[in-house]
Amino acid sequence: MEELQEIIAEQLYDLLPFNLDIIDKDLNIIQANNNFREYFGDWEGKKCYEVYKKTSVQCSHCMIKEVFEQGVTKVSNESGIDKNNKICHYIVHLAPLRDKSGKVKYVVEMSTDVTETTKFQREYNIFFENVPSYLSIIDTNYRIIRANKKLRDTFGEVQGKHCYEVYKKRGRRCRRCPAALTFKDGLDHFSSEIGTTFSGEETRYFVNTSTLSKNEKGVQLVMEIANDITEITELQDSLRKSHDFFATLIENSDDGIIATNERNKTVIMNSSAKNILSWQSNKKPVYNSLKSIFPKEFFGKPNKKGIITKKEEATIIDSNGKDIPVRFNALELRSKKDILGRVAFFQDLRRIKVLEKERMEAERLGTVGQTVAGLAHTIKNVLMGLEGGMYIVDTGLRQGEASRIVEGWEILQRNFNKTTDLVKGFLSFAKGRLPELVPVDPNKIVKDITELYYETARTQNVELISELGKSVYNFPLDPDGIESCLTNLVSNAIDAAMMREDKKGKVEIRTKFKHATLVFEVSDNGCGMDSAVIQQIFTTFFTTKGNKGTGLGLLTVNKIVKEHGGTLEVDSIPDKGSTFRMIFPLKRLETIAKESKKIN
Repeated sequence: MEELQEIIAEQLYDLLPFNLDIIDKDLNIIQANNNFREYFGDWEGKKCYEVYKKTSVQCSHCMIKEVFEQGVTKVSNESGIDKNNKICHYIVHLAPLRDKSGKVKYVVEMSTDVTETTKFQREYNIFFENVPSYLSIIDTNYRIIRANKKLRDTFGEVQGKHCYEVYKKRGRRCRRCPAALTFKDGLDHFSSEIGTTFSGEETRYFVNTSTLSKNEKGVQLVMEIANDITEITELQDSLRKSHDFFATLIENSDDGIIATNERNKTVIMNSSAKNILSWQSNKKPVYNSLKSIFPKEFFGKPNKKGIITKKEEATIIDSNGKDIPVRFNALELRSKKDILGRVAFFQDLRRIKVLEKERMEAERLGTVGQTVAGLAHTIKNVLMGLEGGMYIVDTGLRQGEASRIVEGWEILQRNFNKTTDLVKGFLSFAKGRLPELVPVDPNKIVKDITELYYETARTQNVELISELGKSVYNFPLDPDGIESCLTNLVSNAIDAAMMREDKKGKVEIRTKFKHATLVFEVSDNGCGMDSAVIQQIFTTFFTTKGNKGTGLGLLTVNKIVKEHGGTLEVDSIPDKGSTFRMIFPLKRLETIAKESKKIN
């Protein structure tokens, strides 16, 4: 037994897995094991605070003296400085060592290093407090026993309150509580929730509950982590509303809309597109189908602004192989530098074309009606002339006066010719028809008209000039109709120019092609017209030529121009001259040409 005590006295100190030292009443360290030396350094001849704290001043609250005075064991969590002059943390047990009389003779200190543990605890506390989520620890009674700063800032003071009071401002546990499920099965659970902040605002958050502590009785503590998703939810709602808004616009647009993604897959096809294309399939058209439906321009390269093509009139092919005239626009879809796909917008022009045709016919019939109304008055005047001529001839015959017979016959012949011209002109004007358009060189027509009237103009002291546009090429026109128009306009212009007193009349015929529009111009430097005359020249049998004119020339010109889908304009200044302008949009000419081919 004595041998065992000697072995313990010699070896036990250094076998203990913690720091051990013995201190007397004067706070001198009188004995210590190797662990103590390795941790705090040399101790011989030093007081405890010199070794533990590396200071020459005794600790203000010395627990060693309390052990000497009270004779009880003390435990303390301390911070000191190790032998490398680094701050360390340790838990120390101070126990009294008594002599045979029971008096406390020494105090033994047993300390265990908890530096890493303390560091981890401090880091954990910092993390727990500052994590950018709502973080709480809940006990089995659903009380929050700890909460971080974000949760307190959002929901107010929470310590000791039930989680449902804090998050939902309600008096009892939620029906489907993720914390309750974790208490039940020990597993992680997730839930999307709506709560109320301390200021009364609605907030949305995503909850994850997991086991923090458990024993043989089950889960004792649950950690609840909740992430605020209010802004994300609001953004989702906003995106959903935006999607629904634009989807509704697209679906209810009168224009057909078809869009493909970057892989050329059709992702949008609205109801109008299906109706225009007579599309019966529930599936959207594949890329190869689009190639047979759309004009080739849809598959071309876009410009810098992303515009692929803009056509006032194009042709697409419906599912039955039928040509559909449409206004067609195509764009490349972009998001910054990314290409998302392309989209086509097309407007069905079939109804518009029917309406335009009906309008043109209505305008023609309306003009015919106006002409017929004026025709009665003109015929009445002609008939009066015929009656007068017949009377003179009759009296000449009865009286045997040859001169009177000749005079009456001239009146009859003049009015007969006038009647013939009037009837022919009216029949030409009243005849409704779709002109037969063929490729014609407008410059050649102008050259022919110039050659035809050149000598006539020259003999009347009028210079006839043609100015041919360089960019003018073959256009779909009715050559006879256009020639008739120019003949009327040039003849009128020569008549106006020859009235100049200085005998320096001038008539110019021009052709132009600009902005996809063909223009014929006939200008003169004659007497010109005032606004009152201009308002009448296209509406009745009005003429400035007296008995020489029927008043149907400009009406016929206007009719032929409208049959070509064009417009007739006039600019005139009294004593300066007039310019008549026939304007033909190329697309209208091409459309009428197609219609003419179908009819013929």
